[in-house]
Amino acid sequence: MCAAAQGLVAYRVEGDAIRAPLTAEPGDAARGREAVLGREAGNCLLCHAVPGSGERFMGNLAPSLGGVGARLSEAQIRLRLVDAQRVVPETIMPSYHRIDGLQSVAAAWRGKPILSAQQIEDAVAYLATLKEESR
Repeated sequence: MCAAAQGLVAYRVEGDAIRAPLTAEPGDAARGREAVLGREAGNCLLCHAVPGSGERFMGNLAPSLGGVGARLSEAQIRLRLVDAQRVVPETIMPSYHRIDGLQSVAAAWRGKPILSAQQIEDAVAYLATLKEESR
């Protein structure tokens, strides 16, 4: 169990997933789309392509998110957003809802998660809708 910290919600990692949602309010896919595609929040387009989004992605440092909802469960997506290093220790993907044990964190973000628990749930809801692989 991760300890709750400033702005963080406690969660339990089970294998390669966080099964329990971080919030009582269900994730909203429309808000999640904003978090994933927005340059201010998740900024996922910096590294991932999101086919069908109509948005231009900036890099190809990470796999396409096309089909992620078919490949991974919501619980698996949740862990990858909260703390991707639990799954791939050498990843360059930020831990969006973790603050402890991080290195090279900009002063403005020290002690604060990048995404709130609700933004994580919203992003999970959106990413779970991405069932088609990119063509």
